Amino acid sequence: MDDVGQTSAGSATKTAAIFGASGGIGAALCAQLKKRGAQRIYAGSRSGDTPSGEGITPFRFDLTDEASIADAATMMREEPPTLVIVTTGVLTLGDGTGPERTYKRLDGAAMAEIFALNTIGPALIAKHMLPLLPRGERAVFAALSARVGSISDNGLGGWHSYRASKAALNMLIKNFALEMSRTHPESVIVGLHPGTVDTQLSEPFQSNLPDGQLTEAAEAAENLLEVIARLLPEKSGSIFDFKGERIPA
Repeated sequence: MDDVGQTSAGSATKTAAIFGASGGIGAALCAQLKKRGAQRIYAGSRSGDTPSGEGITPFRFDLTDEASIADAATMMREEPPTLVIVTTGVLTLGDGTGPERTYKRLDGAAMAEIFALNTIGPALIAKHMLPLLPRGERAVFAALSARVGSISDNGLGGWHSYRASKAALNMLIKNFALEMSRTHPESVIVGLHPGTVDTQLSEPFQSNLPDGQLTEAAEAAENLLEVIARLLPEKSGSIFDFKGERIPA
């Protein structure tokens, strides 16, 4: 049994914003939201290469440029979303630097870049998007996290920067949820673990996966939206996997 609950009243989304819509999961979320009747989808990416079509409003943003995030939020102010999903994240850097398997491989510059993309960037999106959420109705802010960001569930070690950046993101999600509960009692602020999805992020690590563990992006998007649809405000601040099971801190 999952930990989310029954379908929330008013869970159907009419206006949504996807930060990271050029990635596999982000693009699939746009398609799935459109299929479910969303009337406007703000689809953002750094490159501007996002899904297109009726009801989709593209925008550019850069996780390392707060002004671009602020501009995106300003653009949405007249018709703000009730669902914001941050699908950005990095496991392997652009120069090929992958997760450290030992503390001996730690590099300060690489670590700072991973935190900038996995923790600080999503936090800045929250800074500018949370004020747009309506106060008197259900609204959701979700950021993709990872099971390996759980401190209590860590039995293997390694992947130091990635684990630490996701653990820090999880703490921020909890903080944001507590703060928002005082002014937006119907809001839900959560982290979501999509599983291992067939995207560019997981591609270097797919060869050793057991059969059946790799999920297609379309299925992952459907799973995540099903979890979001069942989230109640009392679940705000938690991290859930694609089955709706709570991941321990």
